[in-house]
Amino acid sequence: MEILRTESLIKNFGGLRAIDDVNFRLEEGQVRSIIGPNGAGKSTFFKLLCGELHPDEGGIWFRGENITGLPQYAISHLGVSVAYQLTNVFPKLTTLENIRVAMQSRRTTYNFWSAKEALRGLREKSESILGTVDLASKKDERACNLSHGEQRHLEIGIALATDPVLLLLDEPTAGMSPEDTERTIQLIQSIAKGRTIVLVEHKMKVIMKISDRITVLHYGSIIAEGKPDEIQANERVQEVYLKGR
Repeated sequence: MEILRTESLIKNFGGLRAIDDVNFRLEEGQVRSIIGPNGAGKSTFFKLLCGELHPDEGGIWFRGENITGLPQYAISHLGVSVAYQLTNVFPKLTTLENIRVAMQSRRTTYNFWSAKEALRGLREKSESILGTVDLASKKDERACNLSHGEQRHLEIGIALATDPVLLLLDEPTAGMSPEDTERTIQLIQSIAKGRTIVLVEHKMKVIMKISDRITVLHYGSIIAEGKPDEIQANERVQEVYLKGR
């Protein structure tokens, strides 16, 4: 079942066409990677999907609803969460508090007199997410004291706290050691069960291990789509991107 699509999507920055007539289809439950050389339009396309940027032409549909031009918070409340390359956590809060704050953001009201049972429920769910991102032992640690890899996992945990239907990951292994990269691959494979994921990533080891399908952008246009082995064998993709990797 289709969960996301774009039709004739165009985004310009002055005289530069960053996204050029992109038609994109994403099936529910799929892990889709977006790759391409620097300047291909990957980050712009990613920001269009989550509402950080708005297209100049064309449209975006999520679960059959036209979300073109909606503000980012509205798209988030429909079930789209983002974990950015630049870590966006509350550094002075503990890891547990970071997750709980994200979870509380989905509540339409906050009752000062809330029953302790309700707060306990939030804590239990927050601890469960910390376990998912392998940070259970750091639940009382301030986020600023975490390693780079741990902060990236916390960022993913914050995104998961909003219970997304579609999770967008912006270069989830950027700046990581080989060991942290492998742990992140395992994390993404784990959270992909029952969830749809789109990620922008440069490390081909990561892409080939976790992707169901890959979309290749070049100068703002899609030049290829397919399974990992199909993309590896594509002569055009080898010419513009994979050569030397």
